[in-house]
Amino acid sequence: MDFRGKKYERGSNWSDPEVVELLQLWADESVQMELESCLRNQHVFNRIAEVLREKGIHRTGDQCREKIKKMKLEYRRIKDNSKAPRGGRTWKFYEVMDRVLTSRPALAYSSLSGSMMAQQVLQGSMVENYHHHQFTSPALPFGHSQHPELMEIKCEEVNSDEHCLTPEPPAAMSYQQGSPEEHEMERAFLERAQNNSPISRVEIPIETSVSPSGFSEPNMANSSRIQNVVPRPSFSALHRLRKKRKGQRVKDPLDDLLLKTLTSQRAMEERFLQMEERRFQRDLDVEERRMQLEQRRFELEREHEFRMFNVFAQMLSILKQSHSGSSSSVAMPRGLDFSQALSEITGMGGGGGDLQEMRAQLLSERRVDMHSFCSPSDFQRSPYLSARGNIASIFRGSTEEGYKAYHADKYDEDKNPNGIINFGTSENKLCFDLMSKRLTQTDMNLMEPPLLQYPDWTGHMFLREEVARFLTYYCKAPAPLKAENVIVLNGCGSLFSALATVLCDPGEAVLIATPFYGGITQSVFLYGNVKLVYAYLDSKITGTSTRPFQLTVEKLEKALQNARAEGVTVRALILLNPQNPLGDIYSLSELRDYLEFAKRHELHVIVDEIYMLSVFDESATFHSVLGMDRLPDPQRTHVMWGITKDFAVSGIRFGTLYTENQDVANAVASLCYFHGVCGPVQHKVAQLLRDRDWINQVYLRANRARLKAAHTYVTDELKTLGVPFLNRNAGFFVWIDFRKYLKTGTFEEEMLLWKRFLDNKVLLSCGKAFECSEPGWFRIIFADKTHRLQLGMQRIRKVLEEREQEILAEEKEQPCQSEQDGKADSTDEVIFVSRHQEPTSASSSNLGDLIGLLQQQMRSSDWLQKNTAEQFAQEKPEIYDVFSKLVGKQ
Repeated sequence: MDFRGKKYERGSNWSDPEVVELLQLWADESVQMELESCLRNQHVFNRIAEVLREKGIHRTGDQCREKIKKMKLEYRRIKDNSKAPRGGRTWKFYEVMDRVLTSRPALAYSSLSGSMMAQQVLQGSMVENYHHHQFTSPALPFGHSQHPELMEIKCEEVNSDEHCLTPEPPAAMSYQQGSPEEHEMERAFLERAQNNSPISRVEIPIETSVSPSGFSEPNMANSSRIQNVVPRPSFSALHRLRKKRKGQRVKDPLDDLLLKTLTSQRAMEERFLQMEERRFQRDLDVEERRMQLEQRRFELEREHEFRMFNVFAQMLSILKQSHSGSSSSVAMPRGLDFSQALSEITGMGGGGGDLQEMRAQLLSERRVDMHSFCSPSDFQRSPYLSARGNIASIFRGSTEEGYKAYHADKYDEDKNPNGIINFGTSENKLCFDLMSKRLTQTDMNLMEPPLLQYPDWTGHMFLREEVARFLTYYCKAPAPLKAENVIVLNGCGSLFSALATVLCDPGEAVLIATPFYGGITQSVFLYGNVKLVYAYLDSKITGTSTRPFQLTVEKLEKALQNARAEGVTVRALILLNPQNPLGDIYSLSELRDYLEFAKRHELHVIVDEIYMLSVFDESATFHSVLGMDRLPDPQRTHVMWGITKDFAVSGIRFGTLYTENQDVANAVASLCYFHGVCGPVQHKVAQLLRDRDWINQVYLRANRARLKAAHTYVTDELKTLGVPFLNRNAGFFVWIDFRKYLKTGTFEEEMLLWKRFLDNKVLLSCGKAFECSEPGWFRIIFADKTHRLQLGMQRIRKVLEEREQEILAEEKEQPCQSEQDGKADSTDEVIFVSRHQEPTSASSSNLGDLIGLLQQQMRSSDWLQKNTAEQFAQEKPEIYDVFSKLVGKQ
C-alpha cells in the first residue's frame, strides 16, 4: 500500500518500537544540524520516513514531523510543570528527548524490557547503519557530512561537560606549576594578545568552540594573531599547552551564549540579504511592468488619436456630400490619411451595402441553424440508440475537448506541477477550509430514521421551511415566504430541465440573452426538446445602451418578433442575475422592465439568482426579484437558487425553486422523483442555512474579502498586459476581450487561440461556448488560490506575447487592415469604439452615429485636453492653415 499520497494524515497511532526507530534517526547530530540550518525541513522528515519504510514502518514525512512536534510539546510541558523529580520522570521517552534537546547524547529505548539503556546514539550501531544508508542509498542523501576532526572535537567537549559537573575557579586562577618553557610560551601569548586586542587578555586563543558551519570564529581570529608570534613554538609544545589549558579550565557558559549570538546574527544577516535581493528583484519587475503599461497606454493613445481623426474626416465627407446634394454616403477606409480622404471623396460614389442589416441577417441565419440543431437527420446514427439517444450521445459543448484534457492532466502542486490549471469551471475554491470545518461539526452528524426513508419528493418540510426563512432574509422579501412554495432538487441544472419540460411542449422555445451560461442549452434540450431563442448583445454602446453587452427591452422585443416570424413559439424568458459570464447585476428598474415585457407577451420568467451572495464589492447592490414590493405577474415568475456557488460546495448538488403557481409546483414535483436530494444532505443543508450568525459573521465576510482580493489580482494583471475586460463586482469570473490577438475576426480563430491556451496548460472558456455574437471574448475564473492564479496568469501572458509577436510579424510581411468590430480603450470600465463605420443610405443617420461615436471617444480619453487647437496651430501651422481653409469652405 502506498502511503505517499496521504500527505495530510495526522491521526495514526505510533507503537513504542516505531517511536524508538524514529527517535534514533531524528537524534542523529547531522539530522539535528540540518533541521536547525534550514527554514523548511519537510524534505528531512520525508527522508526519515523513507528509512522507516525500508524498516517496515510505513509513515509519511508529515506524520514523522507531527510525532516529533507532539513529543517536543510533551517534553516541554513536563519540564515546565516540574511534576516529577529529574531522576524519576513518568514519561518513558523523557530522558531521550532531554538529552537530544539539551545537546547531550541521546539514549536508545529498549522496547523489550521497557527500561532506558544509556547508549549514545551518535556512537551506536543503529546510527552507524543509518549513516551507512545515508551515504549509500541514492534516495536518501542527507546534505550534511561533517569532517571527522570536527566531530572528534565536539565529542571531547561533550565528555568534558559530563566530567566537569562541579564549578571550578576561573581559568586564570587554576594554573599549576609547569616547566619554564611553558611559562615563557604563556607570557609570549599574553603579551601578543595584549598588544592586539583587550579581549585577548581574557580569551586565550585555545578555544575549541565550533560553529554550526564547521568553523570557529575565535579560533580563526586568534590563529592570525598566533602567526605574529616570533619564533613559533613547536607543535608538541603547543599541543601540550592546549591540552593542559583545556583540562584546567572550566568552560565558560558565556562562550556558548556568545557563539549562539554570533551564529544567530550571521543567519539574520544572510536572511536580510536574501530579503533585500528579493525586494530589489521585485522592484525591477514592477518597474518593468510599469514601462510596459506606459508603452501600451501610449499605443492606445495613438490609436485613439487616429480613430478620432478618422471620425472627423468622415464627418467632413458627409457634410461635403450634403452640401453638394449627393445622396450617396462614403465610408472612409481605415488607414487612409486626411489628404487621401479629401482627394477620393469626390471620386467615390455608391452607397454600398448596409452592413448592419447584413450582420443582423447572419445572426438570424445562425439562430435558424440553432433551432435546427436537434434534427436527428444531421447526425450519424447508432443502430443501438433511438433518435433521442443518438442526439444525447453526441451533444457536446464547444469546450468538451478541454475538460477531457483537464481531467486527464490536472494540475497538482506536488504531484503534477506541469498539469493543466482550470480557469474554465465556475467554482469557488477559496473557502474550502471554512466549509469543511463547518460541515464536520457535531450538529451536522445526525442520522435518524426519517432521513433514511423515502421523503416528500419536494423535500423534507424542515428543509423547505428553513429555505423559505433564508430567502426571506437574504432576498429582503417584503413578506415572509411560504414553505409550501419551495421545491428542492439536486441542482439548478435539474431545475432548468424540469421547468422547460413542464412549461414548454417539444419544439417550442425559451428566450435568453447572449452571452449566457452554456449549460442551460443542454439542460432544457436533452429532456424536453426545448430550444433557445437568442437576444444577441454586443460590446458596442449604441442607442439606449449605456454599457457593453447591456440587455434592453428593445433587444428582447426584436428577438421575440423574429422568432415568431419564423413560426417558433416562445413560452418563457430566462434571466441570470448576477449574469454569467458578464457579471452584470440588474437594477430594480431593469428587472421591472423585463418582467413587464414578459407580462405583455404572457411569458413565464425563470430567474436564476445562484450568485446572489457572491457580490464582493460594497459599491454594488444586488436586488432579488423576491424583494420587489409587487411582481407584475406572480403566477408566471419562478426564482431559482442553490448553495453550489455562494457556499463553495459545487460537489453538493442542491437547488431550490420558489414559485407561487401551484400547478407549476405540482408538475415539477412529479419530476423530483428523478432529481431528489438524499435525507442526510437535506439535514446538513438545513443546519447550514439555519446558522445565520456563522454565515454573516464568519463565512460571508471571509468569502467576499477573498473574492475581492483574487479579482483585484487578475484585473491588475490584465491591466498590465493592456487587455480590455468588463470590470464587474459579482460572480467568480471576468469577461475578457482577446479580439486583438485574433488574426481574423472569426470563431475559427477564437478556437485556435483557445487551443493555444490549452496547449500551454491553462483552460479557459471561449465566447463560442456562451453563444457570444462577437469572436474573441473569453471567460476566466478567478476564485482560486493565489499560487494557481499566479502560475495561470504567467502562462496566459506567455501565450498572448507569443501571439502578438506572430501577428506583428505577419503584418510586416503583408500589411492588412483589421476587420474587428471594436477595441477597448480603458481597462477600468471598458468603453468600446468602432474601428470602421458602416455606410448607410441616409447621410443624416450616418452623421448622427458619427457624432455619437465622436462624443464617446471624447469621453473615453483626455486627448482634447492634451491637444488643443492653439497647441496644434503652434506645432504644425501649415496643416492648421489647410484645415482652417477647408472648414471655411464648408
